[in-house]
Amino acid sequence: MNPPQPPPPDRPTEGAAPAGGVNLPGLRSHNAALVLGLLREAATGGGTGGISRLELAARTGLTPQAVSKITARLRADGLVEEAGRLASTGGKPRTELRLAAGARCSVGAHLDGETVTAVVADLAGRTVAEHAAPLDLALPVLDGLAAMVRELRAAVALAPAPVLGVGVGIRGPLDHRTGTLHEVTGFPHWSGCPLRTELARGLGLPVAVDKNTNTAALSVLAEPRTAPGAGSFGYLHLGTGLGAALVLGGRLHRGGRAGAGEFGHQVVQLDGPPCKCGKRGCLEALCLAAVARGDTAAAARLLGVGAANLVALLDIDRVVLGGRTVLADPGAFLAGVGTALGPVPVGLAAAGPRAVAEGAALLALAPLFARAALG
Repeated sequence: MNPPQPPPPDRPTEGAAPAGGVNLPGLRSHNAALVLGLLREAATGGGTGGISRLELAARTGLTPQAVSKITARLRADGLVEEAGRLASTGGKPRTELRLAAGARCSVGAHLDGETVTAVVADLAGRTVAEHAAPLDLALPVLDGLAAMVRELRAAVALAPAPVLGVGVGIRGPLDHRTGTLHEVTGFPHWSGCPLRTELARGLGLPVAVDKNTNTAALSVLAEPRTAPGAGSFGYLHLGTGLGAALVLGGRLHRGGRAGAGEFGHQVVQLDGPPCKCGKRGCLEALCLAAVARGDTAAAARLLGVGAANLVALLDIDRVVLGGRTVLADPGAFLAGVGTALGPVPVGLAAAGPRAVAEGAALLALAPLFARAALG
Protein backbone atom coordinates (compact mmCIF):
# COMPACT_ATOMS: atom_id res chain seq x y z
CA MET A 1 0.00 0.00 0.00
CA ASN A 2 1.39 3.39 -0.96
CA PRO A 3 2.10 5.81 1.88
CA PRO A 4 -0.24 8.79 2.20
CA GLN A 5 0.72 11.99 0.48
CA PRO A 6 2.47 14.50 2.76
CA PRO A 7 -0.11 16.71 4.48
CA PRO A 8 0.37 20.46 4.93
CA PRO A 9 3.22 21.62 7.20
CA ASP A 10 2.77 20.87 10.88
CA ARG A 11 0.78 23.71 12.48
CA PRO A 12 -1.04 23.99 15.78
CA THR A 13 -4.80 23.78 15.77
CA GLU A 14 -6.33 26.87 17.28
CA GLY A 15 -8.95 26.93 20.01
CA ALA A 16 -7.97 23.90 22.11
CA ALA A 17 -7.20 24.18 25.80
CA PRO A 18 -4.15 22.49 27.35
CA ALA A 19 -4.72 19.55 29.68
CA GLY A 20 -2.26 17.87 32.01
CA GLY A 21 0.56 20.14 30.87
CA VAL A 22 0.44 18.82 27.29
CA ASN A 23 0.55 21.23 24.37
CA LEU A 24 -2.73 19.95 22.93
CA PRO A 25 -3.00 22.54 20.15
CA GLY A 26 0.26 21.22 18.72
CA LEU A 27 -0.58 17.58 19.40
CA ARG A 28 -3.87 17.90 17.58
CA SER A 29 -2.12 18.96 14.41
CA HIS A 30 -2.46 16.37 11.70
CA ASN A 31 1.19 15.38 11.36
CA ALA A 32 1.84 14.96 15.07
CA ALA A 33 -1.28 12.78 15.29
CA LEU A 34 0.01 10.61 12.44
CA VAL A 35 3.30 10.05 14.26
CA LEU A 36 1.62 9.33 17.58
CA GLY A 37 -0.81 6.95 15.89
CA LEU A 38 2.03 4.88 14.43
CA LEU A 39 3.86 4.81 17.77
CA ARG A 40 0.66 3.66 19.44
CA GLU A 41 0.21 0.83 16.94
CA ALA A 42 3.79 -0.24 17.64
CA ALA A 43 3.17 -0.12 21.40
CA THR A 44 0.31 -2.60 21.12
CA GLY A 45 1.97 -4.87 18.56
CA GLY A 46 4.57 -6.55 20.75
CA GLY A 47 8.35 -6.38 20.47
CA THR A 48 10.16 -3.27 21.64
CA GLY A 49 7.27 -1.05 20.57
CA GLY A 50 9.79 1.21 18.87
CA ILE A 51 10.04 2.84 15.44
CA SER A 52 12.98 4.77 14.03
CA ARG A 53 12.59 8.32 12.76
CA LEU A 54 13.41 7.18 9.21
CA GLU A 55 10.66 4.55 9.36
CA LEU A 56 8.22 7.13 10.71
CA ALA A 57 9.11 9.40 7.78
CA ALA A 58 8.61 6.59 5.27
CA ARG A 59 5.27 5.51 6.72
CA THR A 60 3.80 9.00 7.10
CA GLY A 61 5.15 10.54 3.89
CA LEU A 62 6.75 13.35 5.92
CA THR A 63 10.31 14.48 5.47
CA PRO A 64 12.91 13.24 8.00
CA GLN A 65 13.37 16.86 9.10
CA ALA A 66 9.66 17.25 9.83
CA VAL A 67 9.62 13.97 11.77
CA SER A 68 12.63 15.08 13.82
CA LYS A 69 10.89 18.34 14.68
CA ILE A 70 7.64 16.60 15.66
CA THR A 71 9.30 13.87 17.73
CA ALA A 72 11.48 16.43 19.52
CA ARG A 73 8.35 18.25 20.63
CA LEU A 74 6.65 15.01 21.65
CA ARG A 75 9.69 14.02 23.69
CA ALA A 76 9.71 17.42 25.37
CA ASP A 77 6.04 16.88 26.27
CA GLY A 78 6.95 13.51 27.78
CA LEU A 79 4.81 11.49 25.38
CA VAL A 80 7.64 9.84 23.43
CA GLU A 81 10.84 8.24 24.71
CA GLU A 82 13.84 6.39 23.34
CA ALA A 83 13.46 2.61 23.01
CA GLY A 84 17.11 1.75 22.26
CA ARG A 85 19.30 1.55 19.18
CA LEU A 86 18.99 -0.74 16.19
CA ALA A 87 21.96 -2.86 15.16
CA SER A 88 24.29 -0.95 12.83
CA THR A 89 24.33 -1.90 9.15
CA GLY A 90 27.48 0.08 8.44
CA GLY A 91 26.43 3.61 9.39
CA LYS A 92 25.40 5.32 12.58
CA PRO A 93 22.97 3.08 14.54
CA ARG A 94 19.39 4.33 14.38
CA THR A 95 17.57 5.20 17.58
CA GLU A 96 14.07 3.79 17.98
CA LEU A 97 11.36 5.87 19.61
CA ARG A 98 8.32 4.56 21.46
CA LEU A 99 5.16 5.89 23.01
CA ALA A 100 5.55 6.79 26.69
CA ALA A 101 2.30 4.99 27.39
CA GLY A 102 2.20 5.75 31.10
CA ALA A 103 2.69 9.50 30.72
CA ARG A 104 -1.01 10.32 30.45
CA CYS A 105 -4.33 8.53 30.93
CA SER A 106 -7.96 8.66 29.90
CA VAL A 107 -11.11 7.45 31.63
CA GLY A 108 -13.77 5.44 29.83
CA ALA A 109 -17.19 4.81 31.32
CA HIS A 110 -20.12 2.56 30.45
CA LEU A 111 -23.46 3.87 31.73
CA ASP A 112 -25.83 0.95 31.24
CA GLY A 113 -28.85 2.15 33.19
CA GLU A 114 -28.14 0.18 36.36
CA THR A 115 -24.39 0.53 36.88
CA VAL A 116 -21.45 2.67 35.85
CA THR A 117 -18.33 0.74 34.90
CA ALA A 118 -15.25 2.91 34.45
CA VAL A 119 -11.67 2.11 33.43
CA VAL A 120 -8.50 4.16 33.46
CA ALA A 121 -6.43 3.55 30.32
CA ASP A 122 -2.88 4.54 29.42
CA LEU A 123 -1.97 6.08 26.06
CA ALA A 124 -1.73 2.63 24.49
CA GLY A 125 -5.32 1.93 25.52
CA ARG A 126 -4.37 -0.59 28.20
CA THR A 127 -6.53 -0.65 31.34
CA VAL A 128 -4.56 0.27 34.47
CA ALA A 129 -7.43 0.73 36.96
CA GLU A 130 -11.17 0.02 37.27
CA HIS A 131 -14.14 1.41 39.16
CA ALA A 132 -17.77 0.23 39.33
CA ALA A 133 -20.81 1.47 41.23
CA PRO A 134 -24.63 1.38 41.01
CA LEU A 135 -26.22 3.95 38.72
CA ASP A 136 -29.96 4.34 38.24
CA LEU A 137 -30.95 6.19 35.07
CA ALA A 138 -34.54 6.07 36.31
CA LEU A 139 -33.61 8.87 38.73
CA PRO A 140 -34.47 12.47 37.84
CA VAL A 141 -31.91 13.90 35.44
CA LEU A 142 -30.26 16.24 37.96
CA ASP A 143 -29.84 13.43 40.49
CA GLY A 144 -28.55 11.09 37.79
CA LEU A 145 -26.01 13.64 36.58
CA ALA A 146 -24.76 14.22 40.11
CA ALA A 147 -24.28 10.47 40.56
CA MET A 148 -22.41 10.20 37.24
CA VAL A 149 -20.07 13.04 38.13
CA ARG A 150 -19.41 11.56 41.58
CA GLU A 151 -18.49 8.14 40.20
CA LEU A 152 -16.42 9.50 37.32
CA ARG A 153 -14.45 11.65 39.74
CA ALA A 154 -13.76 8.51 41.75
CA ALA A 155 -12.42 6.84 38.59
CA VAL A 156 -10.26 9.86 37.71
CA ALA A 157 -8.77 9.70 41.21
CA LEU A 158 -7.42 6.21 40.40
CA ALA A 159 -5.33 7.49 37.49
CA PRO A 160 -1.55 7.25 38.03
CA ALA A 161 -0.90 10.11 35.56
CA PRO A 162 -2.70 13.26 34.33
CA VAL A 163 -6.06 12.50 32.70
CA LEU A 164 -6.56 13.94 29.22
CA GLY A 165 -10.30 13.36 29.05
CA VAL A 166 -13.29 11.16 29.74
CA GLY A 167 -15.19 9.04 27.22
CA VAL A 168 -18.74 7.85 27.90
CA GLY A 169 -20.69 5.04 26.28
CA ILE A 170 -24.45 5.10 26.89
CA ARG A 171 -27.46 3.63 25.13
CA GLY A 172 -28.79 5.68 22.24
CA PRO A 173 -30.04 7.19 20.20
CA LEU A 174 -27.89 10.27 20.68
CA ASP A 175 -25.87 12.84 18.76
CA HIS A 176 -22.19 12.06 19.33
CA ARG A 177 -21.19 15.39 17.77
CA THR A 178 -22.86 17.44 20.51
CA GLY A 179 -23.09 14.76 23.20
CA THR A 180 -26.86 15.31 23.44
CA LEU A 181 -29.17 12.41 24.25
CA HIS A 182 -32.26 11.77 22.13
CA GLU A 183 -35.14 9.40 22.88
CA VAL A 184 -33.22 7.03 25.17
CA THR A 185 -35.18 3.78 25.09
CA GLY A 186 -36.65 3.08 28.52
CA PHE A 187 -35.59 6.44 29.96
CA PRO A 188 -37.52 9.13 28.04
CA HIS A 189 -36.88 11.80 30.72
CA TRP A 190 -33.24 11.94 29.56
CA SER A 191 -34.29 13.10 26.08
CA GLY A 192 -32.56 16.34 25.16
CA CYS A 193 -30.01 16.17 28.01
CA PRO A 194 -26.69 17.78 26.91
CA LEU A 195 -24.76 15.02 28.65
CA ARG A 196 -21.32 15.95 27.33
CA THR A 197 -21.66 19.59 28.38
CA GLU A 198 -22.97 18.74 31.84
CA LEU A 199 -20.31 16.13 32.58
CA ALA A 200 -17.50 18.36 31.30
CA ARG A 201 -18.74 21.13 33.57
CA GLY A 202 -18.86 18.82 36.58
CA LEU A 203 -15.50 17.15 35.92
CA GLY A 204 -13.45 20.03 34.56
CA LEU A 205 -12.16 17.74 31.80
CA PRO A 206 -12.91 17.25 28.10
CA VAL A 207 -15.71 14.71 27.61
CA ALA A 208 -16.74 12.66 24.56
CA VAL A 209 -20.07 10.79 24.39
CA ASP A 210 -21.15 8.04 22.01
CA LYS A 211 -23.51 5.06 21.91
CA ASN A 212 -22.39 2.11 23.98
CA THR A 213 -22.30 -0.12 20.91
CA ASN A 214 -20.03 2.30 19.03
CA THR A 215 -17.51 2.51 21.84
CA ALA A 216 -17.50 -1.29 22.18
CA ALA A 217 -16.79 -1.56 18.45
CA LEU A 218 -13.77 0.71 18.96
CA SER A 219 -12.43 -1.73 21.52
CA VAL A 220 -12.87 -4.55 18.99
CA LEU A 221 -10.97 -2.53 16.38
CA ALA A 222 -8.13 -2.11 18.87
CA GLU A 223 -7.76 -5.85 19.46
CA PRO A 224 -4.26 -7.02 18.41
CA ARG A 225 -5.65 -9.51 15.89
CA THR A 226 -7.51 -6.75 14.05
CA ALA A 227 -5.44 -5.15 11.29
CA PRO A 228 -5.77 -1.34 11.51
CA GLY A 229 -8.14 0.03 8.92
CA ALA A 230 -9.15 -3.43 7.64
CA GLY A 231 -12.30 -5.48 7.72
CA SER A 232 -16.01 -5.01 8.12
CA PHE A 233 -18.00 -6.38 11.02
CA GLY A 234 -21.14 -5.93 13.05
CA TYR A 235 -20.95 -5.69 16.82
CA LEU A 236 -24.19 -6.87 18.49
CA HIS A 237 -24.77 -5.91 22.12
CA LEU A 238 -27.47 -7.67 24.14
CA GLY A 239 -27.82 -6.49 27.71
CA THR A 240 -30.78 -4.61 29.12
CA GLY A 241 -31.45 -3.67 25.49
CA LEU A 242 -30.27 -4.74 22.04
CA GLY A 243 -28.15 -2.54 19.79
CA ALA A 244 -25.42 -2.77 17.19
CA ALA A 245 -22.45 -0.95 15.76
CA LEU A 246 -21.25 -1.18 12.18
CA VAL A 247 -17.62 -1.08 11.11
CA LEU A 248 -17.34 -0.90 7.32
CA GLY A 249 -13.92 -0.99 5.69
CA GLY A 250 -12.23 -0.48 9.05
CA ARG A 251 -14.23 2.65 9.81
CA LEU A 252 -17.02 3.12 12.33
CA HIS A 253 -20.24 3.89 10.42
CA ARG A 254 -22.59 6.19 12.33
CA GLY A 255 -24.87 7.22 9.47
CA GLY A 256 -25.80 10.66 8.17
CA ARG A 257 -27.89 11.45 11.26
CA ALA A 258 -25.73 9.45 13.69
CA GLY A 259 -28.55 6.91 13.92
CA ALA A 260 -26.94 3.78 12.45
CA GLY A 261 -27.03 0.69 14.61
CA GLU A 262 -30.59 0.77 16.01
CA PHE A 263 -30.49 -2.95 15.34
CA GLY A 264 -32.90 -4.00 18.06
CA HIS A 265 -35.78 -2.03 16.61
CA GLN A 266 -36.10 -3.88 13.33
CA VAL A 267 -39.59 -5.38 13.19
CA VAL A 268 -39.45 -9.15 12.71
CA GLN A 269 -43.02 -10.03 13.80
CA LEU A 270 -45.80 -7.69 12.66
CA ASP A 271 -48.24 -8.80 15.35
CA GLY A 272 -45.54 -9.26 17.99
CA PRO A 273 -45.40 -7.89 21.54
CA PRO A 274 -45.12 -4.14 22.15
CA CYS A 275 -41.64 -2.66 22.45
CA LYS A 276 -40.51 0.26 24.63
CA CYS A 277 -39.88 2.23 21.43
CA GLY A 278 -43.63 2.23 20.66
CA LYS A 279 -43.62 -0.33 17.84
CA ARG A 280 -44.62 -3.99 17.95
CA GLY A 281 -42.59 -7.09 17.18
CA CYS A 282 -39.15 -5.50 17.48
CA LEU A 283 -36.22 -7.91 17.68
CA GLU A 284 -35.22 -6.39 21.03
CA ALA A 285 -38.64 -7.02 22.58
CA LEU A 286 -38.68 -10.63 21.35
CA CYS A 287 -35.12 -11.34 22.54
CA LEU A 288 -35.67 -9.82 25.96
CA ALA A 289 -38.96 -11.68 26.38
CA ALA A 290 -37.18 -14.97 25.65
CA VAL A 291 -34.46 -14.10 28.17
CA ALA A 292 -37.08 -13.16 30.79
CA ARG A 293 -38.76 -16.55 30.53
CA GLY A 294 -35.39 -18.32 30.78
CA ASP A 295 -35.30 -19.52 27.15
CA THR A 296 -31.73 -18.55 26.25
CA ALA A 297 -31.72 -20.82 23.20
CA ALA A 298 -34.72 -18.97 21.73
CA ALA A 299 -33.08 -15.62 22.43
CA ALA A 300 -29.93 -16.82 20.67
CA ARG A 301 -31.91 -18.01 17.65
CA LEU A 302 -33.69 -14.66 17.43
CA LEU A 303 -30.39 -12.81 17.65
CA GLY A 304 -29.13 -15.09 14.89
CA VAL A 305 -32.06 -14.09 12.67
CA GLY A 306 -31.18 -10.43 13.08
CA ALA A 307 -27.48 -11.11 12.55
CA ALA A 308 -28.21 -13.04 9.34
CA ASN A 309 -30.30 -10.11 8.07
CA LEU A 310 -27.37 -7.79 8.77
CA VAL A 311 -24.89 -10.02 6.95
CA ALA A 312 -27.20 -10.41 3.96
CA LEU A 313 -27.73 -6.66 3.72
CA LEU A 314 -24.14 -5.46 4.17
CA ASP A 315 -22.00 -8.52 3.30
CA ILE A 316 -19.85 -7.96 6.39
CA ASP A 317 -16.91 -10.24 7.17
CA ARG A 318 -17.85 -11.29 10.70
CA VAL A 319 -20.12 -10.71 13.68
CA VAL A 320 -18.91 -9.91 17.19
CA LEU A 321 -21.12 -10.39 20.25
CA GLY A 322 -21.10 -8.62 23.60
CA GLY A 323 -23.28 -7.35 26.41
CA ARG A 324 -24.30 -8.60 29.84
CA THR A 325 -26.90 -11.10 28.62
CA VAL A 326 -24.60 -12.65 26.02
CA LEU A 327 -21.74 -12.94 28.51
CA ALA A 328 -24.01 -14.69 31.01
CA ASP A 329 -24.21 -17.68 28.61
CA PRO A 330 -21.74 -17.08 25.76
CA GLY A 331 -21.76 -20.67 24.51
CA ALA A 332 -25.49 -20.63 23.84
CA PHE A 333 -25.34 -17.34 21.94
CA LEU A 334 -22.29 -18.32 19.90
CA ALA A 335 -24.07 -21.54 18.93
CA GLY A 336 -27.41 -19.91 18.11
CA VAL A 337 -25.97 -17.04 16.10
CA GLY A 338 -23.35 -19.26 14.48
CA THR A 339 -26.01 -21.65 13.20
CA ALA A 340 -27.86 -18.76 11.56
CA LEU A 341 -24.71 -17.29 9.98
CA GLY A 342 -23.26 -20.46 8.50
CA PRO A 343 -19.75 -19.76 7.16
CA VAL A 344 -19.59 -16.19 8.46
CA PRO A 345 -17.42 -16.16 11.62
CA VAL A 346 -18.95 -15.14 14.94
CA GLY A 347 -17.01 -14.41 18.13
CA LEU A 348 -16.99 -12.50 21.39
CA ALA A 349 -15.47 -9.08 22.06
CA ALA A 350 -12.08 -9.77 23.68
CA ALA A 351 -12.61 -7.10 26.35
CA GLY A 352 -15.71 -8.91 27.59
CA PRO A 353 -17.72 -6.88 30.12
CA ARG A 354 -15.27 -3.98 29.82
CA ALA A 355 -15.67 -3.56 26.05
CA VAL A 356 -17.88 -0.45 26.21
CA ALA A 357 -15.77 1.26 28.88
CA GLU A 358 -12.45 0.44 27.22
CA GLY A 359 -13.72 1.70 23.87
CA ALA A 360 -14.93 4.88 25.57
CA ALA A 361 -11.42 5.41 26.95
CA LEU A 362 -10.10 5.14 23.39
CA LEU A 363 -12.69 7.71 22.31
CA ALA A 364 -11.30 10.14 24.89
CA LEU A 365 -7.78 9.62 23.50
CA ALA A 366 -8.88 10.18 19.90
CA PRO A 367 -7.74 13.84 19.68
CA LEU A 368 -4.14 12.67 20.09
CA PHE A 369 -4.14 10.06 17.36
CA ALA A 370 -4.87 9.93 13.65
CA ARG A 371 -7.51 7.21 13.77
CA ALA A 372 -9.84 7.31 10.77
CA ALA A 373 -11.70 4.36 12.32
CA LEU A 374 -13.29 6.72 14.82
CA GLY A 375 -15.46 8.23 12.09
